[in-house]
Amino acid sequence: MSAAALAASATKPAAAAAVAKAKNALDAHVRDVVQWHFSPATGSPFWLEWAKQAGWNPAKEVKGFSDLLRFPNFNDEWLRDEQPERFVPKAYANKPYMIFETGGTTGMPKQRVSWTDHLHDYSEFSDTLDDKYFPKKAHWLMAGPTGPRRLRLAIEHLANVRGGSAYHLDLDPRWVKRLIGKGDYAQAEAYKEHVVDQAITILRNRKNIHSLFTTPKILEAMAERTSLVGLGIKGVFCGGTSMTPQVVRFLAEEVLEGKALFVPTYGNTLMGLACSRPLSAKEGWSVIYHAPQPRATLRVVDPADSTKDVAYGAWGRVELTTLTKEFFMPRLLERDEAMRREPIVRWPWDGVADVRPFGASSGKIIEGVY
Repeated sequence: MSAAALAASATKPAAAAAVAKAKNALDAHVRDVVQWHFSPATGSPFWLEWAKQAGWNPAKEVKGFSDLLRFPNFNDEWLRDEQPERFVPKAYANKPYMIFETGGTTGMPKQRVSWTDHLHDYSEFSDTLDDKYFPKKAHWLMAGPTGPRRLRLAIEHLANVRGGSAYHLDLDPRWVKRLIGKGDYAQAEAYKEHVVDQAITILRNRKNIHSLFTTPKILEAMAERTSLVGLGIKGVFCGGTSMTPQVVRFLAEEVLEGKALFVPTYGNTLMGLACSRPLSAKEGWSVIYHAPQPRATLRVVDPADSTKDVAYGAWGRVELTTLTKEFFMPRLLERDEAMRREPIVRWPWDGVADVRPFGASSGKIIEGVY
């Protein structure tokens, strides 16, 4: 898709009919996914036992998205305490699964099972990228979290879908967060420089790398050492939640010299990734994301009562629901807050804007290399 086409669909409010159509599609998807996870023939041990203890039958009683409010907020500690196979749907019982981790600094990580969700998510994301800045048959550099995180495989798939290959480096964000938590800023800085060294070495010694995935802090650190545009980078897909309008403008206009395209996304192992509207000075460099609905939804809710949405233009806590046959996770309260924004033509459902760690305005948040 061209930048002009995406921009045109991202500047107009969605018509009421389009919003209603998207809502109906979401309701139908919710019915299918809930029936799948709560049917004895296809469901997972965890959710089947949960339904027995809860005393109601979601497979029969959930008719649409609003009925998910009958579920309490998902306790993400279950992903740490439960064995992964407890979340395996019976329909997938004979298929070996991948285990992906999310978050954490020390101790037992939170984990989810997966098969192909990450491939679907990033194939869909590929369709939103402008070929001018993310050229087909060109290679990618993935300078982000690796190891047990699905992002490493997802970026490689994204490169492959677009006809290229992906170069990777080693990066352990749990170690960086641990260093910062201990106040060992010198070692954290040294580790960041180690990551930057790896990235720049690859860019300088390998040809046809025109696309980059990285985090805002790593991107800025790389640009302090070299011109990324000068090394052939044309487009940057950037992950990381704390990107204020001021930071976004700086990365787009200064770090990337106004020449390479900056594409921020909001995502994690549990959701996939939410695409952003094209950045513009008219929007004040605000980053507005839209979930990959119906496979996942994002609500901006009242922190005091998560059953209630906040008004458009108001701040609230981000609530994530994941709705795939591989993984069902209703109403997880993310550790993020955002501003609720209106549906648009390209994505006729709510957006979340200027995402930042929950409570960022009142306390210090450790984000490591993000």
